[in-house]
Amino acid sequence: MKRMHKTLPYLGIVGLLPLPACVPGEKATGQDADSPNVIYVFPDQMRNSAMGFWSNEPYASHIHYKGDPVITPNLDKFAGEAVVFSSAYSNTPISSPHRGSLFTGMYPNKSGVPLNVNSSRPFNTLPIDAVTISDVFSQNGYNCAYIGKYHLDCPTPNDPDNPGQYVEGRNPVWDAYTPPEKRHGFDFWYSYGTFDVHKKPHYWDTKGKRHEIREWSPKHEVDIAVEYLINRNGQRDSSKPFFMMMSMNPPHHPYRSLNDCMEEDYNLYKDKTLGELLIRDNADTTIQKATSAPYYFAQVTGVDREFGRLLSVLDSLGLADNTIVVFASDHGDTMTSQGVSDAKNSPYTEATAIPFMVRYPGKLEPRVTDLLLSSPDIMPTLIGLSGLGDKIPSSVQGENYADYLLTGNPSSPLPQSALYIRNLDGDKDENGKVTNYFPEIRGVKTADYTLALSIDRKSKSLKQTYFYHDAKDPYQLNNLSLTDYPEEAAFLLEQLAQLLEKVEDPWYEEKILQEIVPYN
Repeated sequence: MKRMHKTLPYLGIVGLLPLPACVPGEKATGQDADSPNVIYVFPDQMRNSAMGFWSNEPYASHIHYKGDPVITPNLDKFAGEAVVFSSAYSNTPISSPHRGSLFTGMYPNKSGVPLNVNSSRPFNTLPIDAVTISDVFSQNGYNCAYIGKYHLDCPTPNDPDNPGQYVEGRNPVWDAYTPPEKRHGFDFWYSYGTFDVHKKPHYWDTKGKRHEIREWSPKHEVDIAVEYLINRNGQRDSSKPFFMMMSMNPPHHPYRSLNDCMEEDYNLYKDKTLGELLIRDNADTTIQKATSAPYYFAQVTGVDREFGRLLSVLDSLGLADNTIVVFASDHGDTMTSQGVSDAKNSPYTEATAIPFMVRYPGKLEPRVTDLLLSSPDIMPTLIGLSGLGDKIPSSVQGENYADYLLTGNPSSPLPQSALYIRNLDGDKDENGKVTNYFPEIRGVKTADYTLALSIDRKSKSLKQTYFYHDAKDPYQLNNLSLTDYPEEAAFLLEQLAQLLEKVEDPWYEEKILQEIVPYN
């Protein structure tokens, strides 16, 4: 297979970090080629459509909707070297629950993280005894590095600089310091809980020292990643393979001003009208959120540049040939569509569809796949691609699609549908702390349809139905009636019942809406 990146360099300047020379063809590490390095890069709130290549063939025919008018030269090039998923699906499209599934291979009812993590929900945190993707890699000889936003550890009063205090003063507390015993095999740590000031980020390092930074967070995070790859200060054992996760917060609110993005990126969009940026049939250019479009796309372009810079370093160090690189996201952003106040936590495609691309030179043939990938499938599939399929924990609920990606021959039937989950705060104790969650919506996504059912909190009776023929109505403008499409509805409801039973979801356990959902 032709290696495009050797002839077409990625855009971006490595900057102030000189790179050691490598002899062409010589491995930069002493690791076995059967143990590839793995880099997983995931910005938070990036729409699948926010990548330039979706507007051009051969990619455009694989999606029903329009690609956003966004400038992403590095992602466009990477797509030509990778397996590009047209139907990767964030089953619970908010950060913490998706990350819980990404780390554990389990759905939110089993991962320990059914809601976004903050101090008002002490039950909602990644368990110390969970076996995560990083635990598996660490236990099998990998150095493991985490850089950026974590958002899986419930905040506690454990500020290293102020013992007995939280790391911030707001209530509830969102940001968090994660101590070593909760880092799940990551021996290099440069991270924070969650904090949305993109040009004034902070991080705690492996030893618990806090670093206050005054530059755009994705740039700084790639600087840290480059230092790790160069191994300037002995951050890793260069004889071992490495597993690196890098979580960039942008694109993520706020996107209101030049405080939230790089000016050079904003300048690419500032002179375009909202109608030129929000080109979708369901976009509302009249609401206040619409003014965020140029800043959102500027953040995406800035992420693209930093991703390209990271890939350039891999090339320079001779690491690219034996490194699996994934570009993904937590969830999407409806970006003025559907009239919803929450841009992410909904069953609409623009919230649930995520970028997912994986490059493994010489092993994975670049192509577009319509495999319906769910959040819990990512962990076992990456472990499988790394040759550790027999190490996948028995607790994993997701599927390992490594064989299918490598050979085109699935070892198990490919999915016909993916589960949608929306949870809300449940009961509270006498101190106002949330003690459980309420399973408000459950739904199912197939290649052509979306169906989701919302229930009333008190009666658990049907409150709202979301039913869309996505192939014919990609912007989900026409909410269908179940009675008008009985065969399609019956199939979708059967798929929903099977998925709920498979993952032991509360809806199955309590037989919620059993008059509609045909439980076994």
